[in-house]
Amino acid sequence: MIFGKQPHILNASTNLLGICFIVITGLKLSGSADKTWADEISAVAACALLASSMLSYISMRTEKHAARYEVCADYSFIGGLFMLFVAVLAFARDFF
Repeated sequence: MIFGKQPHILNASTNLLGICFIVITGLKLSGSADKTWADEISAVAACALLASSMLSYISMRTEKHAARYEVCADYSFIGGLFMLFVAVLAFARDFF
């Protein structure tokens, strides 16, 4: 392990992935999904955070190219975090 951020990325990305699922489910159950783009944006964020989780796990389990997987996991995590923020802004704009 060269950089050593894999456990932190894995933990944070799986927690945020759960939050994405809660946002998507909450919007669908409340009937608000038709009024906002927040559920679609949250789905994109969930895909990025899932990729981050998988890449982080792979980087912990492999010796070869571990640093490359970790960097990709880091970028995917930042992208997912940004998209989740955009989803919250989309929800707030349409309902407040």
